[in-house]
Amino acid sequence: MKRPEPPAAQPALSPALRVVIGLAASVIGLAGLFFAREIVGPLVLGAVLVIICHPVRHPLERWGWPRWAATTAVIVVAYLVVAALALMLFWAGVEFTRLVVDFQDELQDFAASVVEWLHSVGLDEQAADATASVLRPSNVIAFVTSLSGTVVGVLTALFFVLAYVIFMAADAARYSRAESSFGATARPALARFKGYSSGVRRYYVVNASFGAIVAIIDGLALWAVGVPAPVVWAILAFVTNFIPNIGFVLGLIPPAVLALVVGGWPLMLVVIAIYIVVNVVLQVLVQPKFVSDAVSLSLTLSFFSVIFWTFVIGPLGAILSIPLTLLVRALVLEGDPDARWLRWLSGDADAARPPRPTAT
Repeated sequence: MKRPEPPAAQPALSPALRVVIGLAASVIGLAGLFFAREIVGPLVLGAVLVIICHPVRHPLERWGWPRWAATTAVIVVAYLVVAALALMLFWAGVEFTRLVVDFQDELQDFAASVVEWLHSVGLDEQAADATASVLRPSNVIAFVTSLSGTVVGVLTALFFVLAYVIFMAADAARYSRAESSFGATARPALARFKGYSSGVRRYYVVNASFGAIVAIIDGLALWAVGVPAPVVWAILAFVTNFIPNIGFVLGLIPPAVLALVVGGWPLMLVVIAIYIVVNVVLQVLVQPKFVSDAVSLSLTLSFFSVIFWTFVIGPLGAILSIPLTLLVRALVLEGDPDARWLRWLSGDADAARPPRPTAT
């Protein structure tokens, strides 16, 4: 009886074909994230909150708290953080709307002067009116209302994933037992997860520290020069500090415009000078270096990630850009020994070191 022939070996994929398949899969995955951004953004934010608050459980368990109580504490702290940010943003939005109403006449006069000046330099009436319409009180309030609605919608969606946050916090409690359950085979994956979580926490600690410093200095400086509602602009400076590289511009525009309305060009130039000295030096020159060292990301990649993730998942992508970039690197590059040079290009200095031999 003739013995059946073994099946022929399948030809290995060429490196170029693997690259093409990988790029195609990446494009499909990013397209899915783009169309599901209203769901993905809040979910990622909830996951980041749990990662940030997870260390709360360690001292509680050392003090003898049961695991369910420590998990509950993590969830409570995470939602206290969300509630505090929501209250700050809500109060700042209300105060900003009140300022627009209080300075309605000044805004209208200033808009009229802008139209007159644009006509004097040769712009046609349509272009001048379109430019000046940005400063009309009704349009300013409509913009703030739409922005507030977006923020409220995101926060509401985050509260709708309360069950997800609860389950993730509960699952995080058992990850520490993975090595005892699976042995040394679980170490590489656990090491990558722990490294990613530590990087996310270091990133937000650095951002919150610099944001608090910048907010206090800005608020005191604006109060000293007589800009109305300095606390509102201090809160705005703190929140926009979580947007890498370009956040200070978003925090500068409202107080600068208000200073122009109430005090003219001299006060506006003073406000711009304050932000240049404080925010540019701290947020643009000093803070990125600390962030780069904390999370091992290059400055170029940090800047590009803001634009990229904002395009993919919307405004939340600007705040979550660094954690998302770290997650992609942990999932795609850190598990591949042949991608060490790509990790090094991304800013990971450890990738240039030879890998440690695994214990047998």
